Amino acid sequence: MLPMTLGFLVAGPVAGLLSDRYGARPFATGGMVLSAVTFLALIAIPVNFNYWVFALLIFLNGLGSAIFTAPNTAAIMSSVPAHQRGAASGVRGTFFNAGSSLSIGIFFSLMIVGLSATMPAAMQSGLTAQGVPASTAAQVSSLPPVGSLFAAFLGYNPVGELLAPSGVLEQPGVNTAELTGQSFFPNLITEPFHAGLVVVFGAAALMMAVAALASLGAGGKYAHADD
Repeated sequence: MLPMTLGFLVAGPVAGLLSDRYGARPFATGGMVLSAVTFLALIAIPVNFNYWVFALLIFLNGLGSAIFTAPNTAAIMSSVPAHQRGAASGVRGTFFNAGSSLSIGIFFSLMIVGLSATMPAAMQSGLTAQGVPASTAAQVSSLPPVGSLFAAFLGYNPVGELLAPSGVLEQPGVNTAELTGQSFFPNLITEPFHAGLVVVFGAAALMMAVAALASLGAGGKYAHADD
């Protein structure tokens, strides 16, 4: 994720200087449009992507965020009298921190929604293909996908623990080595995980588009006159 941070660091000061000269609206709007485009592009790249393509996209996403943030902050602070700018900064910071925390919960929820739509079928077909009885595969595939999501983040294969209570791993005809190996679970979760990311990135792109429209309707270069 370092390219995203680098993009933010590169564009932030430049966007602030340019918005002071030309106004906040074009930069805040353009930053959100760029961010929306990068989220849509992240949906389009394959699951086994080339890292440099991914790095370029998240770098551009960082650029878009920085191009938006500095002009947007300046526009907020310029819209209130000088003696109220401390309060305005506090309110802005509160909303920023609350939004950051809320977005984590929203995006994880959307990710689980995407996983829930495709994970059960993928799990059941993958298990039965390795000799697991259909009844056991159906029972395991009906479990909530939250555990599979966090196992994917940790790089851990939970299939052994999921099947151990049923005792099927000791049954003849079950490919235990494949089920508990390093490649089965990553290959199994690839498509469901991508389906969840499509939901998350699509929602993020929509939010960026709404922010771009709101920025487009905001004022241009202005400052509140002191009382």
